[in-house]
Amino acid sequence: MIDVLVVDDDFRVAEINAKYVGKVPGFRVTARAHNAAQALAAVQRGGVDLVLLDHYLPDQTGLELVHRMREQGQGTDVIMITAAGDVATVQAAMRLGALHYLVKPFTFAALRTRLDSYAALRRTVDRVGGRGVAGQEQVDRIFGALRTTPAPSSPGLPSGHSEPTTDLICRVLHHADHPLSAHEVAAETGLSRSTAQRYLRHLEQAGRLRLSLKYGDTGRPEHLYAWVAP
Repeated sequence: MIDVLVVDDDFRVAEINAKYVGKVPGFRVTARAHNAAQALAAVQRGGVDLVLLDHYLPDQTGLELVHRMREQGQGTDVIMITAAGDVATVQAAMRLGALHYLVKPFTFAALRTRLDSYAALRRTVDRVGGRGVAGQEQVDRIFGALRTTPAPSSPGLPSGHSEPTTDLICRVLHHADHPLSAHEVAAETGLSRSTAQRYLRHLEQAGRLRLSLKYGDTGRPEHLYAWVAP
């Protein structure tokens, strides 16, 4: 089993990511951390093979944490999972040895692809490692193990709709304990209200959400959306 530390300052996101990891054969989450100090302590205790690391943490950035880990001689593997999509942060992650960089929002299929390639890398290194010195063929095989093929888009999405955004909205509604308005969904996801409304309308028409109306003093009802269990 590959032991995973999930690091995200948002408790709900950390839980979702941990559940995703638990669905991938060969992986298990052994710890969660919500700031850099907790994450570093978990790595120092040992027993962590892979860190799924958010960049935006309350006490340090994820990359600052990786830098500290390397300074202390911690070679634990890292996959960045973050909303930071600027090129400078991506380049810095590469220079610090991050094996993959997954931009939020993402789908389970996208995460599984990265985890599967990481598992393939470990198997390849184990096979080659016993030979002492690797030739070019073995080196190419090690680097090739990390290549991923983008997951195909889900069929049935209207033009202008993306699978990651659809998945993000579904996750928010799935974990909500009461129906949400388009404004609340937009606030939870970081999307614009009009974008949230467009996706919510499609999901409701597809039978994945239930629509209810809440009447207020203005006489104009507020649309509320709730997750429909499959």
